[in-house]
Amino acid sequence: MPHDHDDHHHDNELDPMAARVRALETILTEKGLIDPLAIEAIVETYETKIGPRNGAKVVAKAWSDPEFSDWLQRDATAAIASLGFTGRQGEHMQAVFNTADTHNLVVCTLCSCYPWSVLGLPPVWYKSPPYRSQAVIDPRGVLAEFDLVLPQTTQIRVWDSTAELRYLVVPLRPEGSHDLNDEQLAALVTRDSMIGTGLPLTPGHT
Repeated sequence: MPHDHDDHHHDNELDPMAARVRALETILTEKGLIDPLAIEAIVETYETKIGPRNGAKVVAKAWSDPEFSDWLQRDATAAIASLGFTGRQGEHMQAVFNTADTHNLVVCTLCSCYPWSVLGLPPVWYKSPPYRSQAVIDPRGVLAEFDLVLPQTTQIRVWDSTAELRYLVVPLRPEGSHDLNDEQLAALVTRDSMIGTGLPLTPGHT
C-alpha cells in the first residue's frame, strides 16, 4: 500500500540546503580549498553514471529474468543490492510494477525523498511544490503535462516516498524488444519511466 507521509521522518528540505551548499562551495572555491571541476565531476557521476543508469539495469534484468523479477517484487532492497547498487537514500526500496491496466507514479509530498543510488540526482521538477501536491490530487493531469496520456480505464496508483522507503517503478517492457540483451534493454529505460512520469523508449528510438 502507498505509505502515509505523516508517520515518517523525512529528509531535510533540499532547497534551503542547496543554497547553503552553494554558499559553502563558493567560499571554499575562493579560498582554493576545492576544485569546481571536481565538484562538477561528482555531480556528473550521479546524474549519468550512478543513476539513472543503475535503475535502468535493474529494470532490464527484471524484464529478461523472471526469477530476478520475482525477487525484485518480494525484496527490492536485496535484489537491487545484488547488482551492486546501494547507498545513500537507497537503503530501503520497493519496486512497483506497471501492468496493462495499472500505472504507478512516485512522489514525495513533503520534501524530495528519492533513491539516489538507483536513479541518481532528483530532477528539479520532482522537488517542486506543484508536482508534490498535484501528483496526489490530479495524477492524470500531471501525467498529461509530461505528454503521457493514459486511457481512462487505466488505474493510476500514487506512491508517496518517505525517508524509510523509496520506490522504483518497473515499466512495461516495450513491444519488439524480446530479442534484445540486457544492455540494449537498459538503453530503453528512461529516468522518467522509473518515476512514472514517462514510458520507456521503443526499439529503434534510443
